[in-house]
Amino acid sequence: MFRNFKLVPKIIFGRGCFSQLDDIIEEKRENSKSWVVFVIDDVFKGKSLEKRIPLHDRDMLLWVNVDDEPKTKYVDQLTCDVKAYHSTLPSAIIGIGGGSSMDLAKAVSLMLTNEGSSTLYQGWDLIKTPAIYHIAVPTLSGTGAEVSRTAVLTGPEKKLGLNSDYTVYDQIILDPELTKSVPKDQHFYTGMDCYIHCIESLQGTFLNEFSKSYGEKSLDLCREVFIDDHPDKADKLMMASFFGGMSIAYSQVGACHALSYGLSYVLGTHHGIGCCIVFDYLSEFYLNGVKEFREMMEKCQIELPRGLCKNLADDQIEKMVTVALGLDPLWENCLGKDWKNIMTPDKAKSLFLKM
Repeated sequence: MFRNFKLVPKIIFGRGCFSQLDDIIEEKRENSKSWVVFVIDDVFKGKSLEKRIPLHDRDMLLWVNVDDEPKTKYVDQLTCDVKAYHSTLPSAIIGIGGGSSMDLAKAVSLMLTNEGSSTLYQGWDLIKTPAIYHIAVPTLSGTGAEVSRTAVLTGPEKKLGLNSDYTVYDQIILDPELTKSVPKDQHFYTGMDCYIHCIESLQGTFLNEFSKSYGEKSLDLCREVFIDDHPDKADKLMMASFFGGMSIAYSQVGACHALSYGLSYVLGTHHGIGCCIVFDYLSEFYLNGVKEFREMMEKCQIELPRGLCKNLADDQIEKMVTVALGLDPLWENCLGKDWKNIMTPDKAKSLFLKM
C-alpha cells in the first residue's frame, strides 16, 4: 500500500517575507475575540525580532526555553498555560525559532485538541483529532522541522515523536534574513542535521525517486554552503532544509538518527550536535558521507566533543541502546528487514562506547 502523506499546503519564501506574517494570521481571526499564540524561543527576548512580532491585544506571547531537548512534561505544561489564558481555544499557533521551538509549537497545537498527556501520542499515527491551525517561522536552517510530520519529544520512557499527518504545519514562512545571527557552531550542527538526513535517505532501503530527487538537490545545496561557502548560503541552506525534510517524508532517516536519540535521551545532547557526534563514527555504514562530513567539519573549523560515554554507568549505556534500537523503521531503512541480526545490542553498545 502506497503512503498518502500530507504536505505543507502553503509556503512563502524570500528575504523580508516575515513582514507578511500579520496578514497571513489575519485570515484566521474570525471575530474580535479571536486570538493566537506565538510560541517563540526565549533567546529572542529583548532582541529586535521580539519587536517585530505582530501581537494583538488578546494574543498570547509564549516564551519557550530550549536549553534542553523538548520533553512531554514541558509540552503538557505549555498546553495547560495556553488553555488557562482564555476560555476559548486560539485560532492559530505560530512557532518561531529552531527545530525544538517548532516541535514544541506543533506539539501544543496537537495537544490542545487531543485529550491526555502527550506521552500517549508518542509513535506513529496515534493522533486522532486535527490540530489547531499552526504556522512555522524557522530562525535556523537544517532540521526540516518546518516540513516534517513529527514533533520529536523525550518522554519518561522513550524519545519518540508525535508522528502524524495532523502534525504537519499548515503554513511555513521561510525568511533567510532571520538566520543571520546564528552562531557559527550552531549553524554547522543544524546544517549537518540536514546533510545527514539526506545521506541516510539516499542510502536507505526505502529509497524511491520522490525521496531521491529532493535528497540529491538538498545535498548539492549543502555542499554549496559548507564547501563552496556560497555568498547566498543563507538562502541555500534554508531551501536545503526544506528539501531534506521532503526527502525523508516518503522514506526515513537511519542509523545516525536512531543512535542520536539514545545519546540525547540519556545525556540531553542537542539533536544537531548529537547527530554530528554519532555520524563521525559511522563510516561502516556511510563511508563517503562521513568522509565528506569530515571535510566540511575541517573547512568550518569545528571540533566535536569526545569521550562522552566512556565514564557512563552500565545502566545508562543500556538505556541508550534500548532507546536507539526501539526505532525499527530507521534501522530497517538503514540495514533492511534483517537489521536485528546486524545491529545487535552489543554492536550498538560498542558504537556508543566510542563516542
